Amino acid sequence: MKKIFLLFLVIVSQNVNAQSWKLVWSDEFNGSAINTSDWTFETGNNNGWGNNELQFYTGRPENATIVKGELIITAREESFGGRSYTSARMKTQAKKNFKYGRIEAYIKIPLGQGSWPAFWMLGENISTLGWPKCGEIDIMEHINNETFIHGTVHWANSSGSHTSTGTKTSFDPNIYNLYAIEWTETQIRWYINSRLYNTFYIVNNINNTEAFHKPFFIILNLAIGGRWPGSPNGTMQFPIEMKVDYVRVYEMVTNVEENKTIPLELELLQNYPNPFNPETTISYRLSAFSKVSLKVYDVFGQEVATLVNKLQPAGTYNLKLNTHNYKLSSGVYFYQLRALDPSAGSGQGFVETKKFVLMK
Repeated sequence: MKKIFLLFLVIVSQNVNAQSWKLVWSDEFNGSAINTSDWTFETGNNNGWGNNELQFYTGRPENATIVKGELIITAREESFGGRSYTSARMKTQAKKNFKYGRIEAYIKIPLGQGSWPAFWMLGENISTLGWPKCGEIDIMEHINNETFIHGTVHWANSSGSHTSTGTKTSFDPNIYNLYAIEWTETQIRWYINSRLYNTFYIVNNINNTEAFHKPFFIILNLAIGGRWPGSPNGTMQFPIEMKVDYVRVYEMVTNVEENKTIPLELELLQNYPNPFNPETTISYRLSAFSKVSLKVYDVFGQEVATLVNKLQPAGTYNLKLNTHNYKLSSGVYFYQLRALDPSAGSGQGFVETKKFVLMK
């Protein structure tokens, strides 16, 4: 589901909890060699890595090296290990793992039929639980010559079977792009160059998503072929390169700041799921203390439910709407969020309305 947000500015003066991102680990690739204290090379073909991939991964400098402050992963057309292509796959497993935070990398990807560069994460407990129970977060995947990238998650549903969800967004594949997720206790959000394009909710382990509340490690790789991109067809000019300027991980920190004048920032998220039956979750975030009203209306503009009507401090709120409690029938409804500066006069506020569909 895509997150829809609006930014409103109201000046308020009070005690607040200010949140920011603090850098906790990075690899700027400024050394003369890949730092094996942080990265491990996975090698071989491993039966196509579960995807019928064609390459043989190596730890050779021909396939992964540092050049002028960048990591260069190179895929080559050559006979090696019984395969016709070589490349590299690097991971931080057992060396650097992370639970929540902002994970980002500045990357220029290659193009060509059969190419499959990726920047992604797996649950640190994969060695004991296996996949997909460990969970997988694909921060960026790209195939062939497409002009869009994919952001996806994989996990196991309540019966233990694989399930996944994600979306794609357009981009310029010919330049460096900043790929990132912001991962919190309530959701995972995907960004490209600071533009949000996907949100996945994990609040209260919704839809059996407890895997995403545990540590993950980072993977960078450039695959060739496989079920998804298909095989090279002779049009791609090998070697091809995936260039990584840096990888950085931040954690969210909260600092109590007294008597600071700040703007009120409000993010209204689209409800999830939508359509739904009988429950949906509506989420919003306040950066400062405000008076909040959240109401539901039918298509005729008649109020059918008041979900929130009170003063609330800064924070992220995830509110479940159970239609059984309000005896709502199938149809189209609207929810309206109003945020008011408590010090302002009545009528001074900011309103955003979104639509959802109830299917019974």
